[in-house]
Amino acid sequence: MENQRNMILAVVLMGVILIGWQFGLGYIYPHMGTKPAVVATAPATPASTPLAHAAAPGADAAPAKPTREGGLQAPQDLAAEASDLKTALASPTRVAIVAPDVMGSINLSGAVLDDLTLNRHRETTDPNSPPVRLFSPAGSPAQHFAQVGWIGDNGLATPNGSTLWQADGPRLTPATPVTLHWTNPTGQTFTLKYAIDDHYMITVAQNVTNDGATPVSVRPFAQVNRTDRTASLDTWQVHSGPIGAFDGAVDFSSKYTGVAAANAITHAGVPNWIGFTDIYWLSVLIPDTASHPVGSYRALGGGLFRADLVYPAVVVAPHQTIGQNLRVFAGAKENALLEAYEKQGIANLSLSIDWGWFRWFEKPIFWLLDSLFKAVKNFGVALILLTLIVRGAMFPIAQRQFASMAAMRAIQPKMKAIQERYKDDKPRAQQEVMALYKSEGVNPLAGCLPMFLQIPVFFALYKVLVLTIEMRHQPFVGWIHDLSAPDPSHVLNLFGLLPFEPSGYFGLGVLAIALGTTMWLQFKLQPAAMDPSQQQVMSIMPWMMMFVMSTFASGLLIYWITSNLLTIGQQRYLYSRHPQLKAQANKDQTDIDRVVKRDGKKT
Repeated sequence: MENQRNMILAVVLMGVILIGWQFGLGYIYPHMGTKPAVVATAPATPASTPLAHAAAPGADAAPAKPTREGGLQAPQDLAAEASDLKTALASPTRVAIVAPDVMGSINLSGAVLDDLTLNRHRETTDPNSPPVRLFSPAGSPAQHFAQVGWIGDNGLATPNGSTLWQADGPRLTPATPVTLHWTNPTGQTFTLKYAIDDHYMITVAQNVTNDGATPVSVRPFAQVNRTDRTASLDTWQVHSGPIGAFDGAVDFSSKYTGVAAANAITHAGVPNWIGFTDIYWLSVLIPDTASHPVGSYRALGGGLFRADLVYPAVVVAPHQTIGQNLRVFAGAKENALLEAYEKQGIANLSLSIDWGWFRWFEKPIFWLLDSLFKAVKNFGVALILLTLIVRGAMFPIAQRQFASMAAMRAIQPKMKAIQERYKDDKPRAQQEVMALYKSEGVNPLAGCLPMFLQIPVFFALYKVLVLTIEMRHQPFVGWIHDLSAPDPSHVLNLFGLLPFEPSGYFGLGVLAIALGTTMWLQFKLQPAAMDPSQQQVMSIMPWMMMFVMSTFASGLLIYWITSNLLTIGQQRYLYSRHPQLKAQANKDQTDIDRVVKRDGKKT
């Protein structure tokens, strides 16, 4: 009866865990749904600060809950975005941007960088799908742009959002910079010289020439402006939202909701860079190291936010030119590229990838996995090779584990004798057992070491799959087109033959079932637990993990399945090296079966 009661309690506990896990995943990893719109309650941006733009159409409506990819989801938003883009990009007042990694344009009305797509990254796993769009014009549902300008003191006329600039060329390319210029009625000429590299970095030389009769005072500024409607999912483990590096330290603490509640957040440190991040994309402003602007995040209302740099006022004497340089990074968070920019003097730009506290371990795992991928050209094969390397490195530890298990089995009769002798004196029994361990040279914790060593590898691989764009949309074989996403196969609808889409635990895929099966086989080969209830709980554990892991990235399941298969092969090999362990395991299993059968008859 006692064993059955323990078994029932264990099953109930597992059920609670499964249901709680499902609800937790629904909250932390939503795919669709609604969330309240984030609206600032503060008044509109004053004239003394950089430009504020009107909210996008429909911005007050509740947007869909964010996903890992980010972007618009509602059909009406997608339709409005397509219409707005068609109208805005047809304007003749645009300078084309043509570079190997990006395409887009600069709007001469306001000198706004508001049109940018990423050539090497597609919206879906289909290679013919459109490239990812990062920047969209002001007023569109996906509003996201960068702008550089000036604020004039004492009534000085400076360029604004409706100023029509003149350009000295039709296209911005890595080989052909473009300069925009505008002159106000009092003789001050403002120029913006844009240059772009082969990737995602745009440099802006910002100059003011005073041909007037008196000195003028101006304050340069720069901003990245965006809506949170396209934001990717922000979780406790991967940050998405306002981001910046101040005095060399990357700050992940600011969130859209926090900025909206405070209306404005200004950092005391000197900004190395500031802007917004999604899981895969980054748009930040990078000031010159010699300049000392103030960096802030601001809520504009209607789900719109701005990260800006405001520089100290400068006085431009007659016939004098004063200027400075600024860089804008707008693109994918590719680790090698970010590290290359770091070597050019941008502090900790690669840490915009939210590695977390364990990056010292995660980055080597990422480097090894990425190196294997570059060698074999298939990310799934690279995952399998990584598993082989990890298990191979742990093989000597596994051998010691099995040797320890053999020693433990060998002293089982002595342990039972001690427990029987001191059954009424538990502390004394414990002391005698510990003395037995010492005299026999047995370490009862040695069998746990391989599992503990696997945990950081598993966590590091999980983080790599979740946050590195190098793993995004990487296929394996057959139906697995994206190893960073859950298994798309669903057994209950016969892999799409039946007209419904299972969700939650009912969305079991082939990989989850393979994981449960291989874990069950692995446990079957292990020495049986001495407690029958414990053994029954362990027999249920693989199937519980099958459900829990079904929503994780396919690549993570492939790693675990491969690890289970290697462990099964390893166990069979080590059993052949330690036949006494196998014989004792069979004897223990027979004894446990006898106890279970006896208890069943009593019931």
